[in-house]
Amino acid sequence: MSVRRPQDHSDLRLKQIMNDLDNGALYEARSHLHSLYPAEIALLLRSLPIDYRYQLWSILAPEAMGLTLVSLQGDVRAGLIEHTSTADLVTAASQLEPRDMADLVADFPADTREKVLKKEGDSRLEAALSYDGHTAAGLMNIDVLSIRADVTVDAVLRYLRAQGKMAANMDSLVVVDRNHHYQGMVAIAEILTNDPGVVISKLMDGNVEAIPSNMPISEVATIFEHRNVLSAAVIDEQKEVIGRITIDEVLEVIRDEADHAVMSSAGLDEEHDLFAPVLVSARRRAVWLGVNLFTAFLASWVIGLFAATIDQIVALAVLMPVVASMGGIAGSQTLTLVIRGLALHQISASNAMSFLFKEMAVGAVNGVVWSIVVAMIAAAWFSNMPLGMMLGFAMIINLSCAALAGVLIPLFLQKRGIDPALAGGVLLTTVTDVIGFMSFLGLATIFLLA
Repeated sequence: MSVRRPQDHSDLRLKQIMNDLDNGALYEARSHLHSLYPAEIALLLRSLPIDYRYQLWSILAPEAMGLTLVSLQGDVRAGLIEHTSTADLVTAASQLEPRDMADLVADFPADTREKVLKKEGDSRLEAALSYDGHTAAGLMNIDVLSIRADVTVDAVLRYLRAQGKMAANMDSLVVVDRNHHYQGMVAIAEILTNDPGVVISKLMDGNVEAIPSNMPISEVATIFEHRNVLSAAVIDEQKEVIGRITIDEVLEVIRDEADHAVMSSAGLDEEHDLFAPVLVSARRRAVWLGVNLFTAFLASWVIGLFAATIDQIVALAVLMPVVASMGGIAGSQTLTLVIRGLALHQISASNAMSFLFKEMAVGAVNGVVWSIVVAMIAAAWFSNMPLGMMLGFAMIINLSCAALAGVLIPLFLQKRGIDPALAGGVLLTTVTDVIGFMSFLGLATIFLLA
């Protein structure tokens, strides 16, 4: 019995939609869309070539557009917004919860955004649009329920029933004082399982710290991981509660950071559309290709300095890639560890030197071990023991320097406000190539041709 891979279902769905659109079966395509969740529709749209995408989008009901756009980011979302009428965008936004609405409306054209704000008439939504999207305030949901510590369980239950419905993932309520200052949290389970006459102050957990509104979202994700919480209150500088963050929002942050790490390692943007026009994609990739070309010419220039040495010992040209390649791999391992450590706040100024010495020691040990291996192989291959020894010494130098560069480069880039995941790999490759070639060819020039 064969086992269907999880992605097979998405493949079949994609083929079905494309066949429906090719055959003009719009009714079937629309019916299929209505059976899907917004996130599944978003995946379809991301996976479709441009022409199919806009055709499919045109048959989607405006009421379903809002949650679908919320599940999309970057170029794909921007393109769909551009191909949607103002009336449909206003309808789409009106179906959303306040936090999702604020996130989506921020990408609308100015005139459309004004129409949404005028229709909703909610000052909280306008305030949410002013928050920095990379902070806790930009991540939070402004729809928050708060209660006082001096009320009873019975009063809280009557208050909740009067609300008619509760926001998603409401596992606890925020406790505030008369001035709406944060005091603590009380779990819904505590309210449901205690006597109606019990006062909330006896059930409240005052040790749960609120999240400052200006906290970076990466730190918010770390707090949720370390404290094992499902939701947390967000407070402003005056300690007033302005919203809450749930695990759903944190999962989005984790997913976005994972996408960013993967795409940045290749010098790409995680918000880039897979099916963007050729010239747009080419222009975006050209920048880092140009940087890489410059570094490649730098390495070639170093090799050119030792052209006379290579002419006399042709075996050097054959063995040069070994030194550079080993240094590149060793440096990439260290670079990855440092970038991850910085992202998880495991590496800082206080422990960076300890980590640096440890990585240089690792590089030196690996350099000694593998230098013996490659020296023996090179000596046997070319019947030249001095050549093998030069190769081994060069490898020790390059692996040690690769470890040094793997630590210092991301620390330097972060201090300068540059994303280490985006620029670290290119700089590291340059360092390992230049030092590898220079050490190997330089040692050969000094000792073999002396």
